[in-house]
Amino acid sequence: METVLYAQAAASGTMCGLIWFVQLVHYPLFGRLPADIAPSYCLENRRVTPRCVLPPMLVEGCAAILLAIAPPPTIGRGPAVFGLLLVAVAWWSTAAVQMPLHAGLGRAVPDPALVPRLVRTNWLRTAVWTARAAVALWMLRIG
Repeated sequence: METVLYAQAAASGTMCGLIWFVQLVHYPLFGRLPADIAPSYCLENRRVTPRCVLPPMLVEGCAAILLAIAPPPTIGRGPAVFGLLLVAVAWWSTAAVQMPLHAGLGRAVPDPALVPRLVRTNWLRTAVWTARAAVALWMLRIG
């Protein structure tokens, strides 16, 4: 179980760092793209970003599931399930909110209101992955 706790902490920490970069740098810069290249840039972004985010997301998700199923006694089921719930919220927001907004930005004539909406709605994932990293580090410390 120690390996699972380390994997979870590494993956959650990675996602926390990535989401803060996305929130403060990457997404705001979408609004500065020239209109003639914005759609192709956004499509390419959607194509290559999963290479960076899917591995830590999958490790984090698997670790959270394993810990929720069989939590170490020092951690208990409640914190383990809470950690899994945070993962679920982050994934839900990604699939239900951010991915559709990205799809809209990739259209031939994107709506200029989409970038501010993307930045605004991404605060949920930023908060959740920050909390997730804190929970993972806490679990690692006491587990």
